[in-house]
Amino acid sequence: MSTPIKGRIHSTENFGTVDGPGVRFIVFAQGCRMRCQFCHNPDTWKIGSGGREVTTDEVLEEALKYRSYWGEKGGITVSGGEPLLQLDFLTDLFKKAKALGIHTTIDTCGKPFTREEPFFSEFNELMNYTDLLLFDIKHIDDEKHKELTSLGNENILEMAKYLSEIDKPVWIRHVLVPERSDYDEYLIRLDTFIKTLNNVDKVEVLPYHTMGKYKWDEMGLKYPLDGINPPTEDRVQNAKELLHTSDYTKHLTR
Repeated sequence: MSTPIKGRIHSTENFGTVDGPGVRFIVFAQGCRMRCQFCHNPDTWKIGSGGREVTTDEVLEEALKYRSYWGEKGGITVSGGEPLLQLDFLTDLFKKAKALGIHTTIDTCGKPFTREEPFFSEFNELMNYTDLLLFDIKHIDDEKHKELTSLGNENILEMAKYLSEIDKPVWIRHVLVPERSDYDEYLIRLDTFIKTLNNVDKVEVLPYHTMGKYKWDEMGLKYPLDGINPPTEDRVQNAKELLHTSDYTKHLTR
């Protein structure tokens, strides 16, 4: 009898409606290397501790309780934290989900990606059971990405290129943060990059919000964006226009 594959998760959500197509069961993985200034889940940062340890069967059993609500397009989304830090767990979960005809989605920042082994082969195995990736590009400029997240974006953009190479559907997501990413110069550069990809089904602008600040306060952490308000509706609309979000409509027909 094979040993059950376990992972660490922070929590789950039963009726997600903004984390992929349809109604989703969302698993929030524990652990992340990035330190995004706007992170609303800093309690998921710890790697190898925190959260709760579960088997893939336990997660699937919980998810299946809500399958009747998913409709034709819903399914399971694994978010984070950063799901790609737990490839074995994710692959086993999605393999079992696909055997049951369930749509699978990963919400990732792409930071763990590398073409080096053993990650690359394991990642490709995971892609065999992944229908869609919600791909978060935090900032198009490498130096500004470091300021915003503590780490660079070179391998993140490399992952975006690779997903285009293998024609794996993605929804590009970009959090619009005043005084950080909300500058026309950067939005135009991001638009130029996205245009080089052939697998983008949707582009979303996510306005920065302060709803996660209380977690920073509870954890005794200084909130880096204190005093910065969410972007105005005009700036959100401007970002959508510069990123040509209305041009990406494949998600409507899949």
